[in-house]
Amino acid sequence: MRKCIRCGTEMLENCGIKVQGGGYGIVLTKDAKKLFGGRMGSPAVAVCPQCGELSLYLEDVSLLTE
Repeated sequence: MRKCIRCGTEMLENCGIKVQGGGYGIVLTKDAKKLFGGRMGSPAVAVCPQCGELSLYLEDVSLLTE
């Protein structure tokens, strides 16, 4: 359960991100200089139903240490 950093309300988790006008998404990488530099996956989004605050997070944090 994620709590909003602005108002403390429980956030709605596991939402996604879509880039308007494109069929591609957002991918997190360890090395931005390389085309496929250690992909860590797509970020998930949590949304606060009270104030609209957004929070991006990585669901599998074990990929940060590999």
